[in-house]
Amino acid sequence: MELKLVSANPALLETDAVVLIETEGGRRPELAAYGHLYESGEISGKLLEFTLLHSVPGISAHRVLLVGGGKAEKLDPAAVQRLAGAAVRHIKGKGVRSIAISLDGSLGGAAFVEAAARGILGGIWEPDVHKTTRASDKAVESISIVVPDVTAEISSAFEKGKVIGEAINVSRDIAVEPPNLLTPLVLADRARAIAEAEGLSVEILDRDRMTQLGMGALLGVAQGSDQPPVMIVIRYTPEVPSQDHLGLVGKAVTFDTGGISIKPSEGMEKMKYDMCGGAAVIGAMQAIARLQPPVAVTAFVPSVENMPGSNAQRPSDIVKSYSGKTIEVLNTDAEGRLILVDAIEYAKQLGCTHLVDAATLTGAIVVALGFVSSGVFTNNDGFQSKFLAASKVSNEKMWPMPLDDDYSEQLKCVYADIQNIAGSRWGGACTAAAFLKEFVGDTPWVHVDCAGTAWIDDAKPHLAKGPVGIPLATFVNLALNW
Repeated sequence: MELKLVSANPALLETDAVVLIETEGGRRPELAAYGHLYESGEISGKLLEFTLLHSVPGISAHRVLLVGGGKAEKLDPAAVQRLAGAAVRHIKGKGVRSIAISLDGSLGGAAFVEAAARGILGGIWEPDVHKTTRASDKAVESISIVVPDVTAEISSAFEKGKVIGEAINVSRDIAVEPPNLLTPLVLADRARAIAEAEGLSVEILDRDRMTQLGMGALLGVAQGSDQPPVMIVIRYTPEVPSQDHLGLVGKAVTFDTGGISIKPSEGMEKMKYDMCGGAAVIGAMQAIARLQPPVAVTAFVPSVENMPGSNAQRPSDIVKSYSGKTIEVLNTDAEGRLILVDAIEYAKQLGCTHLVDAATLTGAIVVALGFVSSGVFTNNDGFQSKFLAASKVSNEKMWPMPLDDDYSEQLKCVYADIQNIAGSRWGGACTAAAFLKEFVGDTPWVHVDCAGTAWIDDAKPHLAKGPVGIPLATFVNLALNW
């Protein structure tokens, strides 16, 4: 699908459908012939109200889709992103091949154009790659964002939105794959192909190399599966060398049964999404390569399959992490933190001065924040402020969570340096973050627990069911605004 930015009068565009946004109390002059629909309340401008009109006088497009934008004062870039995605999803199954989305008046600014580009690409994506009859068989061929004037700033914003939107869809393509087709080795192959296509250097650490290095925490999780583990490392170096070095760490458990501490069977099929953090990191590196931020960025994606095989680690096993610290594994379903700490230590060894990790880590964060916001933890308030600022620009909802030393107290262990879970279930997202903090040291670090936000179980007006790519856009904006 071709996504374009054009400056034109949307009424004169020869296209299958033109999309217009109407706010509450508004009345578009080009729809004067439909005053009776306004009068009757059929067109009210309420949020996500859709009115499809055919052969509108004075408009060249075959169809006009009028989309309710809600109250004008609430129509910010995040809202436009959702509206653009919803409009595409509403009309793309109606036999249209070309669509023009008009951003006129105050909506023609750079932030709105960037958001619309991301929304369109988010809305066009479908999780039906393995269906014999796909929605893409009747795909839209081109979508234009129409603005009054294409300035250099608006053109740059469009390109940025397009790059980030495409990268998010790459991460969704990866994350939606079933675990029989996306093993750690296959994930490594896909990451390598993406990196090499973008001119990035890539290294894949295999089991032998990780054994030599002493990554016992990661290898302990992997030992119950026939599928070999990997550590994917992708490097971006800016043209002008940077003093700082940002490390992006993404959990990639391609399937998580829970191991010996096995999960309930109900809902276990969703554990193919336990690698969404890693998929977001890989996609972010594609966008970073194209947008060229001023800071060096290296991605670290530890990938395993967590299975209850005959060689699986047991509750009470003690493993030695890459940092040298020993860990008593009290629950094999608390595996994500084990693979992350070896990746975090490796990132520190390679010179990363700042670290961000993303992981579908705990069900406890879903209890705390539901399916709306990702939980954010940190050891450095200044770095967290920079990260949260990037999340707001990215239209990705994050919420800061506590990480007091009291949470670390709950991880003290008699038999090893630390245990991988606390003694009680309360505050589980906080104690999981406290576990990671013990391995981070003084390096400025942010942890994103996206277990409640990485995928959606039911389609939304602007998004299909499945993975959503969070927090890829925040990663990219963090690097760009360094």
